[in-house]
Amino acid sequence: MTDYRVQGATGDWEVVIGLEVHAQVTSNAKLFSGASTEFGNEPNCNVSLIDAAMPGMLPVVNGECIRQAVRTGLALDAAINLWSRFDRKNYFYADLPQGYQISQLYHPIVGEGEIEVSLDEKDPDGETKTIGIERLHVEQDAGKLMHDQHPTMSYVDLNRTGIALMEIVSKPDMRSPAEAGAYVRKLRSILRYVGSCDGNMEQGSMRADVNVSVRKAGDKLGTRTETKNVNSIRFVQQVVELEARRQVDLIEDGGTVVQETRLFDPDRGETRSMRSKEDAHDYRYFPDPDLLPIELSEEFVAEARQSLPELPDAKRKRYESALGLSAYDAAVLTAEADTARYYEANLALTAERAKKPDTEIAKPLANWIITTVMGAANATGKPLNSDNFPPSANADILAMTFDGTLSGKLAKEVFEIYVESGDDPATIVEEKGLKQTSDTGAIEAVIADILAANADKVEEYKGGKDKLFGFFVGQTMKAMQGKANPQVVNELLRKALG
Repeated sequence: MTDYRVQGATGDWEVVIGLEVHAQVTSNAKLFSGASTEFGNEPNCNVSLIDAAMPGMLPVVNGECIRQAVRTGLALDAAINLWSRFDRKNYFYADLPQGYQISQLYHPIVGEGEIEVSLDEKDPDGETKTIGIERLHVEQDAGKLMHDQHPTMSYVDLNRTGIALMEIVSKPDMRSPAEAGAYVRKLRSILRYVGSCDGNMEQGSMRADVNVSVRKAGDKLGTRTETKNVNSIRFVQQVVELEARRQVDLIEDGGTVVQETRLFDPDRGETRSMRSKEDAHDYRYFPDPDLLPIELSEEFVAEARQSLPELPDAKRKRYESALGLSAYDAAVLTAEADTARYYEANLALTAERAKKPDTEIAKPLANWIITTVMGAANATGKPLNSDNFPPSANADILAMTFDGTLSGKLAKEVFEIYVESGDDPATIVEEKGLKQTSDTGAIEAVIADILAANADKVEEYKGGKDKLFGFFVGQTMKAMQGKANPQVVNELLRKALG
């Protein structure tokens, strides 16, 4: 990948990017209370006395949230700190009832790790880059201010208050919008595989604070700004572009970049200043006196490691080596945990129905899912899963291609009818007369007619114009309405043409 640069009047500028990703921990209860974490409930329904900061209420750590943070750290190949501690981050805002946020500054639960990202989605075996992870710490979320309910007042919804977050802080290793996008995409994939976060950026369960600075190549790091709560990969990339351009223009006009917090307005396509960026001492951090330090045993960490599934990189390599898939197909099928699970469910059932080994089924099935089934999912707007596109239907159709009942073209036709009607694939084949024919006598008769009608082209073919063979195949398939077995057609045509 060529280096990304912002062109200015004084030359090219390098962009330095770091991301702080807030990922909501998958748990039924909040970090320090038993209140529900269910999304979409009426405002202020998921609020306990602890979340509302009633006097005398003491927090109790949700052990499942700690387990999920450790599992995530292990999946990021990061150091797990057996001793960690919660701190109070003091600031005053209407959606923070306590007047402080319980977080981890000085002693996070997870230390340094790394993520390897592919810089070209179409070439997964091509150039990669390793992005460093600075830390992962656990903290509680704040509530939400609602400004559009009344012309002169704002309301507070405390449903999110106290929800457990993992803040995953990258090192400033990214140098382009594409690298930032690849990092978030890969991180979300890992979180979903682990099951520690659902990664739904639209619902706010995963969002990124985007830190951007610019410098001339070789210079020291410039002053960074932080754009808060960016909730899509596309928006992360937009923020990098917009903020880098703004900073370069500001510097070249004689101004100075100020360390500040900014907000992204996707409708206007701009970032705007929110407040000056505080330093750690401005929050007056101190150890939370209501919470004991977290002390983990080696056995706990070992059990967490044992519970991890096969992660996307390992699964992709296995698909390539054991199943013989191309790097691209393997990358597409392993990008999301749900897609990989869907593929494997189809693989097991199709191999069983076709009575063939996985290695023989794997490639044609991968092509079928990526082109045909994913195409139908996009066209219908339905998620790719076993409820919408049952593996049993795919297995029935593909088994009929392996035994010669259907050609590839006819299989797609049967699938399209199935998606629309939900009828049994075998019934569709019978009722619509879509069965492929391997009747050599019938095919030979059609070939004879086509060669007789195109005697001039036969002579050209025999004179060395080999590409005309495709013309004869096409004419034969057309005459037989696509129902002739292509392999038989090819064999009989070669025989007829000498």
